[in-house]
Amino acid sequence: MTNATDNKVVLVTGGARGMGAAQARRLAADGAHVCVADILMDAAEQLVEAITADGGSASYHELDVSNSGAWTALISEIERKFGRLDGLVNNAGIPMRATLMDLSDDDWRRVMSVNLDGVFYGVRAAAPVMRESGGGSIVNISSIAGQIGYHATGYAVSKWGVTGLTKSAAIALAPWKIRVNSVHPGLVGTVLMEQAEPAFIEATVRATPLGRPGESEEVAASVAFLLSDDAKYLTGSEITVDGGLASCGAYWQILERRAELA
Repeated sequence: MTNATDNKVVLVTGGARGMGAAQARRLAADGAHVCVADILMDAAEQLVEAITADGGSASYHELDVSNSGAWTALISEIERKFGRLDGLVNNAGIPMRATLMDLSDDDWRRVMSVNLDGVFYGVRAAAPVMRESGGGSIVNISSIAGQIGYHATGYAVSKWGVTGLTKSAAIALAPWKIRVNSVHPGLVGTVLMEQAEPAFIEATVRATPLGRPGESEEVAASVAFLLSDDAKYLTGSEITVDGGLASCGAYWQILERRAELA
């Protein structure tokens, strides 16, 4: 794979830490100028300083993805400063582990406002500038919870929404030479994973054929590929980065259980 993001301007939301920070570091190493957007401004500033110290190019920007007006202002700022926008990674998201009957109205609205509204606002705000830049690539971070049945209702619905929005946007933006794809991580070793119940993590790892959580850098590699010209014929596609959990996990558990009972 070539460093096909050389000299491109890419915006990463939720870019201050976790998977977003790994994406920002990878894209900067590949030659892109990375606009790191987050509500965690101290962390974003520290990341940009680290990227710059390593010879990369980055800037930090404050953004609440659930605020449509904030999106409009940020995209205008990027257009003013850099004259173009070639890529967008809608990475910002929040967990919400409540099941159907335990999910409050406020929690439902909160997870939708960040995980789904934020992606919609981003695609809509960025697309016109990307069109004027000659086209580009949008990568929406969904989840395997947006591909299979999942117990956390609000989170699952928000991520299924991202999956559907991605495919709809791929159709709408193809005439503008903008590709739109989604990445679907499984269990990834971030701060959010550390906040989960140890029993849940252990059970998930056991159901994963590759036998371990993913790393943020492994997700970032798929994001970098989709943003690059190496993926120029991919749109409306899903890349699942989960160690085989969604596709093979059920049968993997059957084989393990059979071995235990033998």
